[in-house]
Parts: sequence; structure tokens; C-alpha cells
Amino acid sequence: MSRHLLPLRSYLPRILVLAAVGLLAGSGVANAEDDPPERRTPPAQPACEQGEFCAWPEEFYGGVPTRLDLRNTNPEECVPLPEDIVARSFANRIDRHVTVYQDRHCSTEGDFSTYPGGGTFVPRAQYLGRAVQIWN
Repeated sequence: MSRHLLPLRSYLPRILVLAAVGLLAGSGVANAEDDPPERRTPPAQPACEQGEFCAWPEEFYGGVPTRLDLRNTNPEECVPLPEDIVARSFANRIDRHVTVYQDRHCSTEGDFSTYPGGGTFVPRAQYLGRAVQIWN
């Protein structure tokens, strides 16, 4: 009987190593899921030109952007985004500060934040932007 146990004992370390490798490989595959939206990286360069403020209707710069610049927007004037557009992501490439408002009439009763100019990118806005104001 001891003769039958001896070969089994010699294989036992190999069996344990293979079992451990199988468990580790299986757990790696189980954890290999897509990143949740908050961990996705935005595109390398959203399509917003220097001198523009761009607002996208989807997170991570998705959809067709609404573009504002100093040719179509007066500084220090509240500019509501088009009626059917809310900003879920945006980029400020104007050389001035821009405030994004939750309220369509730039009321400070809702959320609002001011973003420095020159290259501020927000892939996931903390609230839906409905109006902007460019500062001098």
C-alpha cells in the first residue's frame, strides 16, 4: 500500500502548483471587465479649437458639440445653450474664464462653477450645464 502512496506524494507539489496557477489565472479573467464610466479616459484631444468654448450633450465629449467664441458671444453676458442641449461635458479653450450655470438664466440659485481659460477640460460635469458666461 505504501508503494501506491509514494508516486502520489511525488505528484502532490506539482498538483498544488497547478491548482494555485489555475486559481490565480481564473481570478484575473473574472476581474478583467470594462472600466466603469468614472474611470474611462477621455479622448486624447476633444474636437474643440483654441479660442472656443465647446459643450457636448454626452459625457466624455460625446455627440455634436455646441461651440461658443467671442464672435458669437458677448463677454459678461448670460448665454443660454440651445433649448434642446444640456452640457454633460465641456472644454474651455478661450483665453478667459467661463462660468457654467445649471440654470438657463445664469441664476446663482442652482449650481455654477467658473473654469479658467486656455485649456480646461471637463469630461463629466457635476451638473447639467444650461448656460455660460464668458468673463473679461
